[in-house]
Amino acid sequence: MIATRLDLARVRAARRDINPMFLDTPLYECDALGRELGCTVSIKLETANPVRCFKARGTELVAGLLTGQGRTAVVCASAGNLGQALAWSGRRRGLDVTVVATRRAPAAKLDRIRALGAELLLVDGDFETARERAAEVARERGIRLVEDSLDLETCEGAATIGLELAEAGSSADTVLIALGGGAMATGVGYVLKTLAPDVEVICVQPHGAPAMTRSWRERRVVTTDSTDTIADGVAGRFPIPEVLDDLLAVADDAVLVSEASIVAGMRLLLHHAGLVVEPSAALGVAAILEDRERFAGRHVATIICGGNVDLDAYDRWVRG
Repeated sequence: MIATRLDLARVRAARRDINPMFLDTPLYECDALGRELGCTVSIKLETANPVRCFKARGTELVAGLLTGQGRTAVVCASAGNLGQALAWSGRRRGLDVTVVATRRAPAAKLDRIRALGAELLLVDGDFETARERAAEVARERGIRLVEDSLDLETCEGAATIGLELAEAGSSADTVLIALGGGAMATGVGYVLKTLAPDVEVICVQPHGAPAMTRSWRERRVVTTDSTDTIADGVAGRFPIPEVLDDLLAVADDAVLVSEASIVAGMRLLLHHAGLVVEPSAALGVAAILEDRERFAGRHVATIICGGNVDLDAYDRWVRG
């Protein structure tokens, strides 16, 4: 039994509460990408949905729980994707959703949050500043604060991706997971280590936002003073102790990759898979690029976790 905060029965039950459009996402071998990388590559595509990312698996659980409790409002801090997902799930259930984000967040993500009907509060600073402001809003208004990765709903919603990987009968021996706050890494990792313990779980983070990876390596919370990465979706500085404990129980390795490799991964996903992805979604491919020998001849699955990107920035990265 894997000792984490997650529960397999709850993860299985979660599928009944998540809108089916976010479930059973495509999983397929991408031969062209595999030939380029020297290994078999399977893609788990989490972008073909209304919010273009995996986050709604968790926000569907949060919104359903809140409406069941008779609550009418909720607030979260977001780098962009959680805010979109919470706005989508909340609007369908009549919740007033407030999202706190940094002014540095990609304009495309901020525009989508507004378009989905949420109140958007912008702050100067980075994501940690947004987290502090969201907590203040929750106290001032007496409403529920959704904390990504700390709240089990966000982890167990993401864990349903792991169920789909395990139940697909894939021959993948390694799964590469983008690591930010840890909801997806702990959720997917927990299910795989419970149902398919021989599958290697590798988490991937940028060198410019290494806090959770350093914490995993040192087995204690390690914070950083700043972040410097185009992968805004994983750019946190303060790991959550409870999430780190879960990650220590389920991750086999945590690696850091360069910005150049992230951009190269985005290019490969466009050219060989026809996918426009945000930088965080290219972390798995970046990890293979930086250690081809490690993955040579293996079957690797990578989760394409988001496709919300400013097209001007994307064009500069991919064509530059």
